Amino acid sequence: MIANHVEGVLDLSAVVTEPTQNILLVHNGAVQFVRQDLDTLRRSHRVTECFLRSRRINPFTIWQQVRAHDLVFGWFASWHTFLPLLFARLLNKPSVLIVGGYDVANMPQIGYGHQRGGIKKWVSRWTMRCATQVVSTSDYSNRETTVNASIPKTRVRTVYVGVPDPFGSLPQEPRSRTVLTVGNVDRSNLQRKGHEPFVRTAALMPDVNFVLVGNWKDDAIAYLRSIATANVTFTGRVSDEELLDHYRNASVYVQASLHEGFGLSVAEAMLAGCVPVVNRVGSLPEVVGDTGIYIESPDPMETSKAIETALASPEAARASIRQRILDEFPMEKREELLEQLIRPLLNGAH
Repeated sequence: MIANHVEGVLDLSAVVTEPTQNILLVHNGAVQFVRQDLDTLRRSHRVTECFLRSRRINPFTIWQQVRAHDLVFGWFASWHTFLPLLFARLLNKPSVLIVGGYDVANMPQIGYGHQRGGIKKWVSRWTMRCATQVVSTSDYSNRETTVNASIPKTRVRTVYVGVPDPFGSLPQEPRSRTVLTVGNVDRSNLQRKGHEPFVRTAALMPDVNFVLVGNWKDDAIAYLRSIATANVTFTGRVSDEELLDHYRNASVYVQASLHEGFGLSVAEAMLAGCVPVVNRVGSLPEVVGDTGIYIESPDPMETSKAIETALASPEAARASIRQRILDEFPMEKREELLEQLIRPLLNGAH
C-alpha cells in the first residue's frame, strides 16, 4: 500500500476486489467509528481518505479531490466537511454526511454544541444543507438534527454505529467490585461525560474501586485528582488491549453523561458483560434498552444507589446485556445499510 500526501489530503486507498466507483471520505480525526466506516467502504469501493486536521486547507486541492471522485462521504458537520460538501454540490456529485455529536448539539448550560450560535452554527448548518443525504448515529441525534439544525426530517436517516465484538464470549474470570467509565479527561467532559460526578460518587462507596480510563487532555485531571478519594484510579491513555482488560474486569460501567450521540464505550462494556448504569439522556436509552439501570441525574447519591443495585445483579443477567449489543448493533447491519444508501447515489439517484 502506498500513501500519498497531497497538501493535507492523505490517500490510503487499499486494494479491494473489483473496485467500483471512487469515494472521498473526509474526517478530522481517525477515531474508531471513522476507521470502521473506512474499512467498510473499502470492501466495495476505491476510497481516498481526506484527513483535514485544521481549518487551514487549500480550496483548490479540495476542489480537485472532489472532482476526481464519484461521491463524498463526510463525518461530522464542521469546518473540515464544509468545502468538500459544498464543492460536491456545485459539481453535482452525491454526498453523505454522518452527524451525531457536537455538530448537532445545543447545550449552552455545559458549553457544548455547534448549534448554540455564531459562525460554527452557520458552517455546520450549511454543511448539512449541502449534503445529498444526512445520516445520524441514533434516533436522538436524528431529532437533534431536525430540531436544532432545522434540517427536514425527510433528509435525515438513522443508521446506528456498528459495534465490533473483540471478546467472542463473556469473560470467564471472576469480576472485581470495580466500576468503570471511559472517555477523554478534559474540562468539557467533567460534566458532559459525567467525570466529576463519577469521581464524587466514589467517595460514597469506599469499598468499591472506581476506574476512569481516558487520555488526559488538559488540567481537568488535576481537578479530578483534587476531589478524588483513595479508591479512584486514573489510568490515562491505554492501549486497545488494556482497555479490553478493563472491560473484562469491571462489574459495572457508568455513563453519567449529559449528552451522548451514540455511546460506543457503553456498548463495548456491555459486550464484555458489564452492567450499565446510565443517565436517561441522549441516545443512551437506545443503546441500553431494558438491560441496564437508569439514573435521572448524575447526582452522586442517586448514582451510588444504582451502582449498588448493579453490583448485586446475577451473573445470568450479563449474557442478556451482551446479547442486546450483538442483536441491535452488529457491524454487518451498518455495512448493509450504508451500502443500500450509497449504491443508488452512485448510480445517479440524487
